[in-house]
Amino acid sequence: MSEQKRKYEKKARAEAEAQTRQRITESAVELHGSLGPARTSMSAVAEHAGVRRSTLYRHFPDEAARFGACSVHWAMENPPPDISRWEQIEDPAERLAVALGEMYAYYRGAGGMIDKLLRDEQTVPVVAEKFAPYHQFLKIAGEILIRGRGLRGNAAKRTRAAIGHALAFRTWQDLTEAQGLDDDQATALMARLIKVASE
Repeated sequence: MSEQKRKYEKKARAEAEAQTRQRITESAVELHGSLGPARTSMSAVAEHAGVRRSTLYRHFPDEAARFGACSVHWAMENPPPDISRWEQIEDPAERLAVALGEMYAYYRGAGGMIDKLLRDEQTVPVVAEKFAPYHQFLKIAGEILIRGRGLRGNAAKRTRAAIGHALAFRTWQDLTEAQGLDDDQATALMARLIKVASE
């Protein structure tokens, strides 16, 4: 066999392996979004991806490896709002309106997965570990949204709590799914809540 042919076959094998890994990752992401990580078995991922369990374990030897790949893939497909842009908006009320509008649009697109992750982080340690940046993101977002309001004492405490409540996925979920508001109505309602909290 010529050196050129060996290189070609090696490249073809590597490409096939990469495609298999991608198919497994996408299958796991789809199952995590529909069933949740806690209810997604390795067997289910293998079946959904159309591979043997031995192939799955060759690419992802354990739950942590599988979930790590899924997290990276899903985050690339569903980037959160760029909160650094919010910092550039001087007026706190305008900044809040932009932030909630972008967060609620994000939740509308990514909510199915976030719902399952919030549920499963209580029982699956790897989910809690990989999902921790989301909670840090919300904390930083809250700090950005309270800046420039000149509040102290109880007014600051109430406003911080109201902003945290407004940013939370479960708040958006309840307002839109259970209460029937659209994103703009939910944004306006939360803006009013925060205004009252600051008085």
